[in-house]
Amino acid sequence: MIASSLLSDSFGRVIRDLRVSLTDRCNFRCLYCLPETDQAANFYRSRFHPEHNPAPKLLALPPLKPKIELLTLEEIERLVRIAVSLGVEKIRLTGGEPLLRRNLEYLVGRISQLPGLNDLALTTNGFLFPLKAKALKEAGLRRISFSMDSLDPENFKRMTGRDGLQEVLESIRLAKQLGLTPVKVNAVVIRDLNDHELESLAEFARDQDLSFRFIEFMPLDLSRTWLKELVVPGREILQRLQSKFDLEPVISDNKSETARRWRFKEGRGEIGIIAPVTEAFCGHCNRIRLTADGKIRTCLFSLHEHDIKTPLRNGASDFDIAQRLQDIVWQKEARHHIGEPDFVQPERTMSCIGG
Repeated sequence: MIASSLLSDSFGRVIRDLRVSLTDRCNFRCLYCLPETDQAANFYRSRFHPEHNPAPKLLALPPLKPKIELLTLEEIERLVRIAVSLGVEKIRLTGGEPLLRRNLEYLVGRISQLPGLNDLALTTNGFLFPLKAKALKEAGLRRISFSMDSLDPENFKRMTGRDGLQEVLESIRLAKQLGLTPVKVNAVVIRDLNDHELESLAEFARDQDLSFRFIEFMPLDLSRTWLKELVVPGREILQRLQSKFDLEPVISDNKSETARRWRFKEGRGEIGIIAPVTEAFCGHCNRIRLTADGKIRTCLFSLHEHDIKTPLRNGASDFDIAQRLQDIVWQKEARHHIGEPDFVQPERTMSCIGG
């Protein structure tokens, strides 16, 4: 045992969930994260603020980190092992797009064997999943979440910058076949962009027996074009779905769960609503994030990152790393400030932070 205490912050929250970003690279260019052009980034603003809809030009995408600056798989494994020894029970591998990281199945195999780890999951856009699906399952991956914001091929391409809907649908089918259950699918809901698909996405979840998550649009985009008018509140999402489907609440003992959940009374599938903008759940937050370049973020909207790569590479012992993690977690913010006058959007996008 490295240390006798858990990872707890100054507000009494105990960290049980670590999100690990494996790469800052992504093969999609989603509007709410890494749009490729100003036209892509701004076209949904035109209804509200036409004056802020400039002529199309190539956006300055964030520079990719050189390979030497990214944590190695061995460094990630070591940090995860130490975190698990301090009470972390759930690891979610993210990106960027994590399937772009070479030898991902090796890392999954190493982490999956850690004593005390109860859940090992992966979040992906699904485009490359068939190439690694069987190897990941055999290595010990337990669950998977796919991003799919639209069931309409043209709207999918508009939102992601890529023509990949059929590949994602095939990946969902394959994940179910491999037993990576429950298969989760996430959709970011943006007003007048894909909110008209709420009912069809929920129907897809029911028909395919999926756990579908509707997520409020958050200010984590490269182009800084987020507008509160574009947020479809979780309450509105629920009201629309309740008007079409017979839903019953799913009662969970996990107070730190981010989604409020409902199951279809037909007995197949469920929907969840994640509403960090209008119904913040900061008081029960039990997660931290590790970026691909070795920074710990104590909140998705943190303005400060804590370096963990330097001690990892400068000979620090496991005990030293554990103490460093405890010191960092103690500084975890009480809450985010979205919607408040003093809110400042983080410099890095979701692709760099890790979802």
